[in-house]
Amino acid sequence: MMSIQKIKEDLKKKLSSKRYEHTMGVEYTSTCLAMRYGADIEKARLAGLLHDCAKYLSSEEKLSECERYGIPVSAYERKNPELLHAKLGACFANELYGVTDPEILSAIIWHTTGCPEMSLLDKIVFIADYMEANRNQAEDLPEVRALAFKDLDACLRLILEDTIAYLAKKKSVTDPMTQKTFDYYKKNK
Repeated sequence: MMSIQKIKEDLKKKLSSKRYEHTMGVEYTSTCLAMRYGADIEKARLAGLLHDCAKYLSSEEKLSECERYGIPVSAYERKNPELLHAKLGACFANELYGVTDPEILSAIIWHTTGCPEMSLLDKIVFIADYMEANRNQAEDLPEVRALAFKDLDACLRLILEDTIAYLAKKKSVTDPMTQKTFDYYKKNK
């Protein structure tokens, strides 16, 4: 596997400065949440660092790379190809950076939409991506940030609920996996 320092150098070249700053924030926040919940700190750090490693691609490139990797693309993703950076990110983490750990790859895949029955690492990276210190758009951020260190599942539900409400207000369709994830955690946690 490539060293953390080399990964950072490569990402700094590929990502916009704002995206790179966000990536550093997610790496840091994932590490903090891992410490709080007893997750593997190095796995959280690496998943946080690589979560957006395919974000720099254009929509057309994302669709083309999915085809090259044989990644299935849903109708929703075809209309919203920016979501494909998560699935592609796991492929890039593996192929370009030598990450083989299925837990890290899973956390990268699900950091955008979530999924039912998320692992602890999946939840950590999903939440870190939403609330890292450079983020400032979501209305409930102070509550999310406080809740993240008290109750991970309650925090996850709040983020999903806010995301769905935000999309509804914008008259946008919610990704079916995000809705499925919300329904699962609302019912089971």
